[in-house]
Amino acid sequence: MTDILMPALSPTMEEGNLSKWHVKVGDTVSAGDVIAEIETDKATMEVEAVDEGEVLEILVAEGAEGVKVNTPIARLSGDDAAPAPKKKDEPKADAKAEETPEPKSEPKAEKAEAPKAAPAPAKDGERIFASPLARRLAKDAGLDLKSLKGTGPHGRIVKADVEAAGKGGAAKSATAAATSGEPRKVLSLEQQGIAPGSYDLIPLDGMRKAIARRLTDSFRDVPHFPLVIDCEIDGLLAARAQVNAMLEPQGIKVSVNDFVMKAVAMALKAVPEANASYTPEGIAMHHHADVAMAVAIDGGLITPIIRKAETKSLAEIATESKDLARRARDRKLKPDEFQGGTFSVSNLGMFGIKSFASIINEPQGAIMSVGAGEKRPVVRGDKIEIATVMTVTLTCDHRVVDGAAGARFLQAFKPMIENPVTMLA
Repeated sequence: MTDILMPALSPTMEEGNLSKWHVKVGDTVSAGDVIAEIETDKATMEVEAVDEGEVLEILVAEGAEGVKVNTPIARLSGDDAAPAPKKKDEPKADAKAEETPEPKSEPKAEKAEAPKAAPAPAKDGERIFASPLARRLAKDAGLDLKSLKGTGPHGRIVKADVEAAGKGGAAKSATAAATSGEPRKVLSLEQQGIAPGSYDLIPLDGMRKAIARRLTDSFRDVPHFPLVIDCEIDGLLAARAQVNAMLEPQGIKVSVNDFVMKAVAMALKAVPEANASYTPEGIAMHHHADVAMAVAIDGGLITPIIRKAETKSLAEIATESKDLARRARDRKLKPDEFQGGTFSVSNLGMFGIKSFASIINEPQGAIMSVGAGEKRPVVRGDKIEIATVMTVTLTCDHRVVDGAAGARFLQAFKPMIENPVTMLA
């Protein structure tokens, strides 16, 4: 038999909701068939069968919430399921046998079960117990499952074991990282003076839990600082009107944020020190500007990514960003469409927010917060004139982006926003 386990559909996923089964007991499935829908902290995604066989048992009911990653959720016919845990010996029926004292020559200490050592790598000819996801990841990474030690139930090889082997054993599971350290004690509302019955409590869903955990970790652990500049965008607004008039026959409409995304991508290529991530092993200098954009959805936010944004035109960015935002709100994004990214843009200008600072989205080294464009007095020479001004705030991870690097990035970004022809040439 083969156990189907609750998959880890994102690096931060620890549990998920099994929203729907597409198979029932007795069905025959093949590799690639959609068997279930899993709701994660970011999206609702389809789960495909990795092995083929007959569905022998549904272990987790449709609609179940908080199912831990690597928990068996169903069972297929096959021959590589993890061995079931051994049951304790049943009490003997013979009362006399129960009353028989133990031989004095057998110390009780020897009857106590010794702690089990970590399972050794499998030898040739031995059956390898591994989750379907771990098998697929190991195959993609060119790793031999026989050389891996399993840390899952009963020595089963799981995703974290494959990832650790792929990184030379330096990687730790997201669960271990998230639960390390002493948690801060949180007082109840009643302990803080809020009267019982004076509020309605909305339970935390997976997305809100993930947002709370990740942003708390980032704000606590990442040394960050803000850099603020004002950009005059009257030239951008005029250029946007001309571009949209040209693209109208194609049904494409470019937003101010699309200009920002394009300018950010080009500035990141001009100042590669800002397009970097901190790792314990060194500074990762990214080859492309994969720019994530914050999208508000019911219950939280998500950051879909424009990959290789520096290579794309304004029309391409506008089309792609609109599609990603729509599918983000429908929770239909694929994991590779919102995981990763080298830089983020968060725009609250449409809400009239003048300026703000965002929390860094690890492992990215910086995030830009974009405020509303508004008419303000500006000084030109000895005269005060009126211009449309937009305030942007760059929040930097000081471990990788120093003040000078962040300043150079903004120096590259500002002229492109104020004179868009320079980035369209």
